[in-house]
Amino acid sequence: MGVIRKPVIAIAQIKYYDINKTHNLIKIKRYIFKAKKNKADIVCFPESCLKKTGSINIEDRMVKSIQAECKKNEIWCIITDDFEINNKVYNSALVIDRNGKIRGNYNKINLYGENTVEAGNKIKIFRTDFGKIGIAICWDLTFPELFSEMKRKGAEIIFCPAQWNYDVPAHKSRPIYREIELLRSMVLARAHENVIYVAICNPLMDSKTQVSYSAIADPHRIIKEKIGEEGLITAELDIIKLRKFRRLYSKE
Repeated sequence: MGVIRKPVIAIAQIKYYDINKTHNLIKIKRYIFKAKKNKADIVCFPESCLKKTGSINIEDRMVKSIQAECKKNEIWCIITDDFEINNKVYNSALVIDRNGKIRGNYNKINLYGENTVEAGNKIKIFRTDFGKIGIAICWDLTFPELFSEMKRKGAEIIFCPAQWNYDVPAHKSRPIYREIELLRSMVLARAHENVIYVAICNPLMDSKTQVSYSAIADPHRIIKEKIGEEGLITAELDIIKLRKFRRLYSKE
């Protein structure tokens, strides 16, 4: 089945628009470098990570700059924003490889009150040099069938770039705490029910309802998590052990 080594993944919970008020390009490039220093094979950034307002063309100079940074550091990267693709705008995650090449994109299927973008309609799996990965974006996390289909297609690691906000009427008290518990439970549930690794990545923003929670989970526990502060979390994933559990839990 390919992979025998243990890949290292990185999740960049970055603060938005503190260096530049309109984009996060400088911050993204810094964290690509930090991820490489931590020996990561891939780094994932949160949802809508590049530009503060409006959409961005997939050929934009900022995208090119990130591609060049990936090539320089020989690392994979996932960036998500409202990208203009084939004359339409999607909330889309771009997958960039170690050579700085865009290997494909996933368009968010399950929108949540987003009326400026088109909904995607295709689940995608990306083959990397460390295994097969899938991508879900934010509200996609609440749809178990999306994850089970990615597993069926061969994904062993699923990344979930997000910009998660809680709904004010949902909580009478301690809303951030309760919403973090909800996110933690969903990430672990998706990992356990599919016997996969799941990694969610949120930003820090100047918003009372935004939930700054990022985590990496295996089928049995949260391996690493970061709450309410900027930083990088990394984890070495044991793909062979994961496959052993898949055989153990198989119903066939």
